[in-house]
Amino acid sequence: MSKGLRLTEKWLHRALWLVAFAFASFLIGLGGQLVENMADVEAPPTLEQFIDPAQLAAVRAEEEGADKRQTAARAQHEQAAEKHAVARSNTRSARATFDNWLATRSVTARPDQDPELIARTKALDALEADERRALAAVETQRQAMLDAAQQAERAARRRADLELPAQVKRDQASAAQELRVFGYRLALTLPLLVAAGWLFKHKRQGASWPFAWGFIFFALFAFFFELVPYLPSYGGYVRYIVGIIVTVVAGRYAIAALQRYLARQKAAEALPDAQRRQTLSYDTVLVRLGKGVCPGCERQVDLKDGATDYCPHCGIGLFNRCGGCATRKNAFGRFCFACGTAANTSLPD
Repeated sequence: MSKGLRLTEKWLHRALWLVAFAFASFLIGLGGQLVENMADVEAPPTLEQFIDPAQLAAVRAEEEGADKRQTAARAQHEQAAEKHAVARSNTRSARATFDNWLATRSVTARPDQDPELIARTKALDALEADERRALAAVETQRQAMLDAAQQAERAARRRADLELPAQVKRDQASAAQELRVFGYRLALTLPLLVAAGWLFKHKRQGASWPFAWGFIFFALFAFFFELVPYLPSYGGYVRYIVGIIVTVVAGRYAIAALQRYLARQKAAEALPDAQRRQTLSYDTVLVRLGKGVCPGCERQVDLKDGATDYCPHCGIGLFNRCGGCATRKNAFGRFCFACGTAANTSLPD
């Protein structure tokens, strides 16, 4: 309708649309926060809620015990391994010294060195015994680590046996909670859609139309962009069913609107010319004439040939002669463009 509006009215009309969009944006922000926080209404179910507390406590105690045993065995194994490394180093060093001394004795073959040979052999045997004891300590701690690891594995299997059925129950509870939260969101958005439908039907052209349209935009956004992403996914059935319902409702409304429009047009075309003019607003007439269509039936008409005075489709008068200067003019114009004489028309604003 911008072609039929006055300049100031046109800019004010655009400003009101900005008001509508700003109002819708603030409502969308508020609604987004509400819809998002709906998930905090109920705490999410945990796995421990579906496990016997006594059995869970026993498994936890066994896991903690195994962990402590593993930690202690690991620390003692490191110490035993360090002692074994020292004992092995001492043994190797003593063995090398003994071999060198033994080689020297074999060259000299002095009998007075036999007691020293016996003493060196005993010292070497003692070092080798220490190394064997250190190695045995390492093996003992390694066995303790293995026992603790096996205990931890048994505890893990017991926990898995407890968690497997609990996992199924938790998934079922999560699905039920998701459905309930979706119901909360749906209970919030459905009244918005109903209110938006009422505003669209009764208030979209009223004095407060910017707020009506802003609320309509907000309600549509809340449903299609805030609610639809949270639709539970059961193979896509819910999403498709909602889409089918919305499509059917919108389609039936469009069909009914088209039938009402055709009925109104048919009834209007049956009225006399003067009475039909009373049903057309001045701005609407200007917009339709600017698009090259008949203001009465909205069919295409050649308005530039200079000869067409009546619509060939519905018969409404499009051009007539000025009563003051006989100039051919727009039959809907309120004044003659040639002499300024007031036209005999009473189109409503």
